[in-house]
Amino acid sequence: MKEFFKDTLANGLRVMTVEMPHLHSAEMVCYVGTGSRNEEAETAGISHFLEHMVFRGTVDHPSSLLLERAFEAIGGAVNASTDLETTCFHSRLHPAHLREGAALFASMLCRPLLGDLETERKIILEEALEDINEKGEEINPDNLTARLLWPGTSLALPTVGTRESIHNIGLEHLRRHHEAFYRPDNTVIAVAGPVSREELLAAVEAEFGGWREKGPRTPPSRLPAFDDQEPESVWVGDSGSQVSLQMAFRVPPRHSPHAVPLRVLRRVLSWGASSRLMLNLRERLGLTYHVEAGLTLYDDCGCLTVDISLNPVNLVTAVRELLVIFQDLCDEAVGEEELGRAVQSYLYDLDFSRDHPDEMSVRYGWGELVDYLRTLQDDRRDIAAVTPQALFATSREFFTAKALKVAVVGPWRKKDRAEVEKLLTGFRKG
Repeated sequence: MKEFFKDTLANGLRVMTVEMPHLHSAEMVCYVGTGSRNEEAETAGISHFLEHMVFRGTVDHPSSLLLERAFEAIGGAVNASTDLETTCFHSRLHPAHLREGAALFASMLCRPLLGDLETERKIILEEALEDINEKGEEINPDNLTARLLWPGTSLALPTVGTRESIHNIGLEHLRRHHEAFYRPDNTVIAVAGPVSREELLAAVEAEFGGWREKGPRTPPSRLPAFDDQEPESVWVGDSGSQVSLQMAFRVPPRHSPHAVPLRVLRRVLSWGASSRLMLNLRERLGLTYHVEAGLTLYDDCGCLTVDISLNPVNLVTAVRELLVIFQDLCDEAVGEEELGRAVQSYLYDLDFSRDHPDEMSVRYGWGELVDYLRTLQDDRRDIAAVTPQALFATSREFFTAKALKVAVVGPWRKKDRAEVEKLLTGFRKG
């Protein structure tokens, strides 16, 4: 069976169908090409703000309650998220109500009322407070390392915005942003489940076919070259029983030939109790309950991160051990047996994704929008072809001192900061 079908309406809207006849529910996702990297500092967070406002009612469903109930009536539970590059609206729905689902999403994307602005502003300000301590300092490690990774760019701004920018955003800003980015040629709709290509295309054509763009769209700015020579760290004191540590390396974008080796390296580092991070920091040393590596690849940049929370007395030991783990990847190639385990777990997860319409709709919806459309077959082929030599070359090129950024948040001890910074400076030197 063909993995997916792609169709494009006359207005430029792309429709991705993933036929999964063995399932009993469908997942509909609508990806819009706007995120925090499309923003200016004065109105940072406007993509996220607009995502919230779309739920505040539409011409056809004038309140958030009526909109929610309409989704519930077709088996849905609508939600959304915003990141640096995209905004995603999604809901499960009963496959018998495909046309109704398309109608609801068309109402949200094309005909939002943008009402209850001040109520939503309060909600978003509360959300922003989750990243701020009682002194008004940023405590989200993702935001802190972003400032070190992408200084002076929109990628350094928090997706939710700042308290100042959230207060700055008005109704006219939201309308202009909607006109500029919520347009058919900047949107992809993907549905996975027991639906047919013909049925979905008819439903989307009926509900979205009349959608037209209203204004010019400004492409995101490109990143400058960064000329870092040494590791950088940021330290924020905060109350609590644990220190949160994020170690981040700047890596190349998703179209790089290093993208697949990086995805496998993430598995080597962090996928199950036998992965290097869990085996060493938890099982061998007992430093933490959980440690995890993450990989985010954008259009023109990327980062590999490690997040860990631990007792402040263990901070120096944990940093030393983390650096040893990355040093080892740069000194000696991953063995065939370890690589085989990582690859096999990856291949299993690719197979398991065929039981999850949400994963399949995201794979093809997001992939089409950001021009990184990879089938399961593509991933199986490329993951299985990764060699120890490829992982070794990628590690040596990108796990470097100048690419290393660290954020430490919590009740850290002053005497530990100097020791940690010395360890960072000595990474891969001798």
